[in-house]
Amino acid sequence: MFKSLDFLKDEIFFVLIGLFIVLIVFHSIAGYFEYDSDGSKIIVLNKGLLLTEYINYRERKLEFDRSELAGYKIKNFIIYKSLVLLVNKSNGKSIKERFNVTLVKKRKLKYVKQSLRKNLKENLKRKQG
Repeated sequence: MFKSLDFLKDEIFFVLIGLFIVLIVFHSIAGYFEYDSDGSKIIVLNKGLLLTEYINYRERKLEFDRSELAGYKIKNFIIYKSLVLLVNKSNGKSIKERFNVTLVKKRKLKYVKQSLRKNLKENLKRKQG
């Protein structure tokens, strides 16, 4: 009679393990993304979505002049999207910064690409003439 309850304990254990794995994957993927290109600087902010008011260890902020943008690329994996920015600093070195854009809607991502493309064209014109 109680042997069926032992089987139920095993199912609950596997369900809890599955939920824990889903929570870990969601925590690693979920992120808040903000892009601001108003003014003379471009500001890109990325931080965690869960528990950010208490533990803010995942915040990544990049602020640079429009003229320092050297390139960008959006990498689209199966369950993860990232925006990679290449920025030339005044000392001649280039830095690569990666931002999580998985939860950004396609429409907003389209506007970010459009803005970055426009800045790259302006930088190219400025260099040529």
